[in-house]
Amino acid sequence: MTKGGDSPPFFILVIFALVMKFIYNSPELWTATLCVLAYLLGSIPSSVWLGRRFFGKDVRDYGSRNAGATNTFRVLGKPTGTIVLILDILKGYLATSLVYLLLFNEAIVLDSYQTVNWMLGFGFCAVIGHLLPIFAQFKGGKGIATLGGMLFALNLQVASIALAIFIAVLLLTRFVSLGSILAGISIPVLFVSIFGANYPAYRQLTVVLFTIIIAMLVVYTHRKNIRRLIQGNENKAKLLPKHRRID
Repeated sequence: MTKGGDSPPFFILVIFALVMKFIYNSPELWTATLCVLAYLLGSIPSSVWLGRRFFGKDVRDYGSRNAGATNTFRVLGKPTGTIVLILDILKGYLATSLVYLLLFNEAIVLDSYQTVNWMLGFGFCAVIGHLLPIFAQFKGGKGIATLGGMLFALNLQVASIALAIFIAVLLLTRFVSLGSILAGISIPVLFVSIFGANYPAYRQLTVVLFTIIIAMLVVYTHRKNIRRLIQGNENKAKLLPKHRRID
């Protein structure tokens, strides 16, 4: 027996079960619930929470004042930055994979085209959650890592090539922002022109428009970085020993 207050009252659990059953029995409510869940997953501000809990810092008060993994590396160090990067990628991957919970509802039947569309939708909700997190005063990161997780859930090949582009640009220029921008711009090309021939679902209008919007969103969220790149004062990543010098 548990003491009062140690666990939720039984009637609360019963009400919760009844509400979930009601939602599950309505395809519309089930779909809306999963969209909200995808947004909430994206809203988890791992960099802010870890910074406050273990360092007494809010990463948004330092460096680029951004809640993304790049600024976390800069402000809190590589170990914490790595954790945040993995968690941000995982957010996008899990949110996009919510499509399988959508299919869990027997009343919902999707073909391959609709499945891709819902994966895009859930992933987009997670990216918006990362940009505008409800758990962190709607001040988040730029969504690149979360977008990467979404891509890995959608198509491993596209995600791997986009990642390779990012890494190549980073190693050649040491600009994280430039790597992110070029990788983002490559997404519509990869989905539509290259893989669209083998996967017709990737050539549908919704995918074309969505990937273009994603590319534009990546550019927009990096507008300050673009300005600094043009002015020649963008921060460079110090990842390799031979580059550890003062610029």
